[in-house]
Amino acid sequence: MSTITLNGTSQAVSEDTTLVDLVAQAAGRPIGSDGHALDGSRLGMAVAVDAVVVPRSRWHRTPVVAGQTIEIITAVQGG
Repeated sequence: MSTITLNGTSQAVSEDTTLVDLVAQAAGRPIGSDGHALDGSRLGMAVAVDAVVVPRSRWHRTPVVAGQTIEIITAVQGG
């Protein structure tokens, strides 16, 4: 196990965790290797690792490493 900061909170993750695993956890639904929800609905999420946005297409192959700061941002409708 290693520790990261996810949305400002310390969190333990296993050594084989990827960004797609964290996004699926945050969304509460499975995410495909292409970064889209498997149920076909819109995801409306973005991910930054150490303040650098990671493209959706790379979530499944981007490992989570101890000490990283990860922000998962969800789009909200309204103004």
